[in-house]
Amino acid sequence: MSEQQKGPAGGAPGQRPGGPPAGGIGFGPGGGRGGPGGMMGMPVQKAKDFKGTLRRLTGYLRPHRFALLIVLLTAVLSTVFSILGPKILGKATTKLFEGLMGKLNGTPGAEIDFGYIWQILALLGVLYIISALFSFIQQYVMASVAQKTVYGLRKDVNEKLERLPLKFYDSRTHGEILSRAVNDVDNISGTLQQSLTQFITAVVTLVGVIVMMLTISWIMTLITIVTLPLSFIAIKMIAKRSQLYFKGQQKALGELNGHVEEMYTGHNIVKAFGHEKKSVGKFNEVNEQLYESGWRAQFVSGMIMPIMGFIGNIGYVLVSVAGGILVLHGRISIGDVQAFISYSRQFAMPITQTAQIANIIQSTIASAERIFELLDEEEEVPESAHPVALAAGGNGAAAGAAAKVRGDVSFNHVQFRYKEDTPLIEDMDIHVRSGQMIAIVGPTGAGKTTLINLLMRFYELNGGSITIDGAALTDLKRGDLRSLFGMVLQDTWLFNGTIRDNIAYGRNGATEEEIVAAARAAYADHFIRTLPEGYDTVLNEEASNISQGQKQLLTIARAILADPAILILDEATSSVDTRTEIHIQQAMNELMEGRTSFVIAHRLSTIRDADLILVMNHGTVIEQGTHEELLAAGGFYADLYESQFSQKKAQDVS
Repeated sequence: MSEQQKGPAGGAPGQRPGGPPAGGIGFGPGGGRGGPGGMMGMPVQKAKDFKGTLRRLTGYLRPHRFALLIVLLTAVLSTVFSILGPKILGKATTKLFEGLMGKLNGTPGAEIDFGYIWQILALLGVLYIISALFSFIQQYVMASVAQKTVYGLRKDVNEKLERLPLKFYDSRTHGEILSRAVNDVDNISGTLQQSLTQFITAVVTLVGVIVMMLTISWIMTLITIVTLPLSFIAIKMIAKRSQLYFKGQQKALGELNGHVEEMYTGHNIVKAFGHEKKSVGKFNEVNEQLYESGWRAQFVSGMIMPIMGFIGNIGYVLVSVAGGILVLHGRISIGDVQAFISYSRQFAMPITQTAQIANIIQSTIASAERIFELLDEEEEVPESAHPVALAAGGNGAAAGAAAKVRGDVSFNHVQFRYKEDTPLIEDMDIHVRSGQMIAIVGPTGAGKTTLINLLMRFYELNGGSITIDGAALTDLKRGDLRSLFGMVLQDTWLFNGTIRDNIAYGRNGATEEEIVAAARAAYADHFIRTLPEGYDTVLNEEASNISQGQKQLLTIARAILADPAILILDEATSSVDTRTEIHIQQAMNELMEGRTSFVIAHRLSTIRDADLILVMNHGTVIEQGTHEELLAAGGFYADLYESQFSQKKAQDVS
């Protein structure tokens, strides 16, 4: 997760003001939870192309034009009805003041017109109810628009991720992809649902308040506006200083999160080597840095509220004095002074709120830009318009019509490179007959896994072709092609669910009997039944509640259940003990019977019976033949085999 996406403790740009802006009376210049201390000093991630990204994001809102018009209209009406409140309440205050002064001065027939005052209060109640009703409609409609918009955006992201080639995932961390697909989308969702309506309300409130103040007195309005530059200067000075501390806070928080994750992930190693004190010391050191940066950041940014309050109170005093003078000269009524004071106290709130929302929108557009970068990534080569149909499955009863797939595989003058200027495979020719076991050996980085990735069309060729039963991979649908293969890899993959579900993942609609039979064939049934819940045992997120060897047995059972036409094995027995390996090798031999099998081998003793051994180095097949033929040739394979045999002999002697 990028630092820009972290929670409030790290100064996340996604942090929003609290409730919607108030349009009524009694709110000070700070504007409640959304006061200027919130985000004013925090560093904001900015978009590279603000206008272009905004235009593109607006495209997702275009289908909801009518609903957005309703949101705008209800926001305006809600704010207008709320803004009228102080002006109308001022009339009641004026009437009450006139009655009291009349009585004090002994004016004949002078009395307080409570009937008029009650009418004013009733009118105010109706106005505020109508304002609340429009505000409710605004929030309800905007929530619907926001969720529908984000639904469409999230759907596009998910569909895009399905169309991206493997090289995209190989070149990026999972955290980066998840950050774009989840955090950035959520950031946009929150902005659409909260900040957009707040921004509209803040702008309408600002315009409305200025208009109402001008209808009362242009002199008092001028006094109120003159105090604004003081507020802006104070905010800018404090924000500049607090931003440095917020950056330090984010940096320390990121370092602390990384340290905690690293220590808890590898806590067994830390304890085994006795580095607990060192780990705690490092935590305390970084935690102290986070405390210092966080304390200073919050303290400095927290000064904005008192300073804003002080400047606001200066303006309040000046307005009160000017209002009193104007009342004495009969220019305005006492109720107008009260109304103006209410407006002046609301005046600063939408300004600071707009500044905050502008920061949030900057961050949101940056999130949108990251999402659009993902949506613009180069996709997989489109599938053939007239694909060839090959039946999936192996030779078992479950295969049915799939027995038509023989499993003849040919690599014809194949060329491939990860980088344009760095060739990896050049002019590779391999011809595999149906039912053969093909072993692929070679040092790390020789291109063994690349060969399998090309066979399953995870990567596209730069030249030549690969065919299965004479059909080029590019003429097959990717889903149909990959359904022909069963894979058992050295790195096991099991998902959070029951053991039964993990085995059944190999084939849709598998019966209980077929699942148990596959487990027995993989020698997994015994250990499964020793677990408290048996086949209903739930594997946790990393399947750490069973051993590595047991994980491997489950993946082999899954491959057996899949009953594929072509097998791919990547040292499938590397994580089990020698006795279990013998049983598994027997099960794998039975599974490979009559099927084309590609085996990536690290221990050469396991592939002596292979029909064909491909020896790879630097992306090229440098030798090929049977075990005996390659040993007799005395080349690279013979040296590799001799070195492993010597190591094993030395281990046995020791």
